[in-house]
Amino acid sequence: MTDVLSARRRLARHLPPTPAWSYPLLDDAAGRTVVVKHENTQPTGAFKVRGALNLLACVGDDRPVVTYSTGNHARAIAYAARVHGVDATIVMPAGAAELKVRAVEALGAKVERHGAGMPEAEAHANDLAAATGARIVSPGDEPALVAGVATAYLELFEQHPGLDTVVVPVGSGTGAAAACLVAAAVSPRTRVVAVQSGAAPAAHDSWRAGTCLRRAIGTRVDGLATGRGFELPQRLLRDRLADFVLVDDDAIDDARRLLARRAHTQAEGAGAAALAAVLARPELMGPAVAVMVTGGNATEAELTR
Repeated sequence: MTDVLSARRRLARHLPPTPAWSYPLLDDAAGRTVVVKHENTQPTGAFKVRGALNLLACVGDDRPVVTYSTGNHARAIAYAARVHGVDATIVMPAGAAELKVRAVEALGAKVERHGAGMPEAEAHANDLAAATGARIVSPGDEPALVAGVATAYLELFEQHPGLDTVVVPVGSGTGAAAACLVAAAVSPRTRVVAVQSGAAPAAHDSWRAGTCLRRAIGTRVDGLATGRGFELPQRLLRDRLADFVLVDDDAIDDARRLLARRAHTQAEGAGAAALAAVLARPELMGPAVAVMVTGGNATEAELTR
């Protein structure tokens, strides 16, 4: 927790706390009190900016950085690189949403499109870093990312003590790992439940197996489209996570619509996955549950659906 408290001090000058509210119509639909943690209100539209700002504050030099992402991690690193005055190159799959590419470039980062999916983008980013001497930034295996993200959960437990369950969407797993660390320290009776798309279950299967695995990516939800488990988050989740739920992409779209109609909240697919898990597995949740709306960067295709 020392690293989390240090991260909160670093981030205080850049990011105010995000709201965490409940909505009677949403509570009615879920059959329980649902606290919505609005990370979709961050300047990049997603929680990952917390980790990126903390990471680059901790690096302590002006070496360029290279990373790979389908969207929110890319935007977070680009934003943090601009704040800290370093050059950033982001490798995105060739089919990345045009609006997400433009958002990264608007922050001053260079985008290289490469490969059909994240495995190819990751390999190309590693090659770029090796060739140029830049620092490679993993979306998952960076302790400073986890510490920065954990500040969201420290806020949540201060805003709403006594929660029975916190539900966290998982791509790389930094958010769920951060939730577990903070819950253990300040709210040990609160259960942390992770959720992932059943069409991209790498983190779920890795947690179940106790070792990092690779799985095919079939989901249309960009923020959950991760094809492998990451060692650091998996290690933190192994003995701390209460449960891990899989939901299908249609259920995630249903949850996005519910958030829009009953909580006037725009969520991208990953940002609605926690609510989808609450609706799919109510027996796991308890009477007071928090859902992390991790991002609001919905693509045009998501908005159309």
